[in-house]
Amino acid sequence: MSETNTIDATASMAAAELADRRTRREAPSSRRAPGWLRPKVWLPTAVTFAVAALCWQLVAITNPYVIPTLDAVWASLAGDPAMYWANFLVTLQEVVIGAASGIVAGFLLAVVMAEFRLIERAVMPLVVVVMVTPIVAIAPALVVAFGFGMMPKYIVTALVVFFPMLVNSLAGLRDVDVKALDVFRTLHASKWEIFRDLRFPGCMPYVFAGLRIALPLAVVGAAVAEFVAAGQQAGLGSLVTTSAAQANLPVTWASIALLCVMGVLLVSLLAVVRRRVLWWSDGEVVAR
Repeated sequence: MSETNTIDATASMAAAELADRRTRREAPSSRRAPGWLRPKVWLPTAVTFAVAALCWQLVAITNPYVIPTLDAVWASLAGDPAMYWANFLVTLQEVVIGAASGIVAGFLLAVVMAEFRLIERAVMPLVVVVMVTPIVAIAPALVVAFGFGMMPKYIVTALVVFFPMLVNSLAGLRDVDVKALDVFRTLHASKWEIFRDLRFPGCMPYVFAGLRIALPLAVVGAAVAEFVAAGQQAGLGSLVTTSAAQANLPVTWASIALLCVMGVLLVSLLAVVRRRVLWWSDGEVVAR
């Protein structure tokens, strides 16, 4: 009996020591840096950008009339930051207003189509026709219709983001758990209650997947609108056109770099919002 007690005591001590070692080993993990600060996360990206910058410099030095050196681009940005900032704000205004309009319009039309199949059959062919029409051809016509102001640029940006939002939102609104829908109908829930408590939360992963496509496209749409829509000569797209016509490569590429920065900032902000809103989601939905 005493031998059995000795074995049990030894096993208990071994288990306690093992648990203590595990606790000491795992304790520092709570004080670790965030994942994005770990070298294995940021180092591959940093190496890729460093190699790309080196290749850029080599090509720019050997072909100065093709692309400018990075230090020339930086000197242009540092030499007149007020000009770049003013044009950045103009393009950002076009992106925000145009994209917001297109996103809201696309989602609302998707809600109507999800409820009424007849409207989808009637409207979707027209939407497809508009979406396959080259946006470069539409922009000058919008200037004739709406004047030489900001409105044509807002419309062009809205059209660019409208279709991906419509398609993804419609897919999300229809991808409903059939069993959950049967439960709602068994409880005699109204269409508004089904939409509010089932369809709307369920479509959010699809909506954010559409936003991942729409926001970068909004930057592209705003720049294209500034390229081809005559009128107010402001914005990074207009700056690209003017500086390219003057063969001012540093200004041209500095403006392009700022357009890239704008797109990256919008996508990063969307990722932060998605983590806050869709904390319950297992993973991201692939945009359609």
